[in-house]
Amino acid sequence: MTMSETQLSDEQSRSVAALIREELARRRISRQRLADQAKISISTLEKALAGRRPFTLATTIRLEEALGVALRKANSHAPTPASPAHVSLAPSDLGSYSRPAVSFMEGPYLTLRPSFSDPTAIYAYRTEIVWDSTFSSLIFRESERVDADYAQQGLVSVPNQSGFIYFITNRQGQYRLVILSRVAISGEMFGIMTTLQSGRGAELTPVSVPIAYLPEKPQAKMDYGRVAAGHTCYERYRAYLKRTIAEQFALFLPV
Repeated sequence: MTMSETQLSDEQSRSVAALIREELARRRISRQRLADQAKISISTLEKALAGRRPFTLATTIRLEEALGVALRKANSHAPTPASPAHVSLAPSDLGSYSRPAVSFMEGPYLTLRPSFSDPTAIYAYRTEIVWDSTFSSLIFRESERVDADYAQQGLVSVPNQSGFIYFITNRQGQYRLVILSRVAISGEMFGIMTTLQSGRGAELTPVSVPIAYLPEKPQAKMDYGRVAAGHTCYERYRAYLKRTIAEQFALFLPV
């Protein structure tokens, strides 16, 4: 019998179901979200939690990796083929997420926001999201910026409660914050960035702008830098930024 077919006993399945329900309540996440993170069908999860079918060993391991907790008792007689001995968890102030639960976010992104120096232009650069074992969390780092000296890197927070994603930069107490929501199918992320804009001399002014992160695809044409009207990428980039407001990924309230 293969691992995917190996079933837990009725007692073990009841114990696993109870632990999963406890984790769902504690983290305030939906069953659908857990199923997506574990890469199993919602039907499989619902039937197992309701006791209409036993958990298989493969499904249980996937759920353990998604939740970052052990669901099987140490004295269980069920066969235990190799699984990660330790599932890395992010610190609680970043959302306590496990690496398998956020691995779908890793990779390079084309990043778009309005240009500060020319409001009609679009500023485009590259952001890479990777797992950093030192911080035990996702981090982001920017490149391909015209103003390379101001390229940012920082931590990624993924709290279960809100479902939003946060990119946090902290340089000696000076913060830049990006709040994003993610389009599940395409992997695109849209939201708002709050930072400081350079003015005359040493003057700095708080500013908030829409921002978009698009997973980079080898076949897609991408240009970095300050993209002005008339550029071949301008209208496509502008359409992505306009989605942030048009689809209410972020709101800018009038005074």
